[in-house]
Amino acid sequence: MCTVILLHRPGHAFPILIAANRDERLDRAWDPPGAWWPDHPGVVGGRDRTAGGTWMAASRAGAVAMVLNRPGSLGPAPGLRSRGELPLLALAAGGASEGATSIAALPASAWRPFNLVLADRHGAWFLRGTGQKSGQGRAVAQPLGAGLHMITAHDPNDLASPRTARHLPRFRAAPAPRPDRDDWAAWAELLADDSHPGSLAEALRVPPTGGFGTVCASLLAVGRDGTLDWRFAAGPAGAAPFLPVVWPPG
Repeated sequence: MCTVILLHRPGHAFPILIAANRDERLDRAWDPPGAWWPDHPGVVGGRDRTAGGTWMAASRAGAVAMVLNRPGSLGPAPGLRSRGELPLLALAAGGASEGATSIAALPASAWRPFNLVLADRHGAWFLRGTGQKSGQGRAVAQPLGAGLHMITAHDPNDLASPRTARHLPRFRAAPAPRPDRDDWAAWAELLADDSHPGSLAEALRVPPTGGFGTVCASLLAVGRDGTLDWRFAAGPAGAAPFLPVVWPPG
């Protein structure tokens, strides 16, 4: 189960702020954000070496796309497409709204259940694809309004998720990042929290357990002009530094 925290502030100099932890099998190889897909020019993202897709990617046009598993759907399934292609398909459509429309028109049953989060300077969207489990033919798209949202394997801000129940109030109480001052301290500290007083499901940074855990993290701001400031940690937050993602020329 991965985690995405998204703060939507319409009219602000930085209308979108994102923090994300990626949880995955520790033996599943991956590459840090780069321009890995020649057929998707202007797109940068982390690459899953197993299936060739991504868990999080952004476009030069200023859009961001992130995919998460739904409960009980970890790993690939025979005959189904990799969920890692969904962010690339969404970004190919243009902005967040166009990406939501594009993904919602596809047969959700082609993938295992997924959550997809899309954002740009104009707003943010959440898509729920439950496909084969529910018989639902299309992913359901909903806008993420102003405010702070936390997405795990569950729906946004769903307190049935122990992780959301514990950490959503903490993010809401924390000072918002100040990208203009290079200040992400409060959110970076929360992403690094691997404590779990009640159960492991509460941990925001999952410690290595049974070959699974948090493998990397991101902090990202979308400016009012569409510019992106992406900081990537090539390991768990708190154990690896957040370094700027350098956009390739062109």
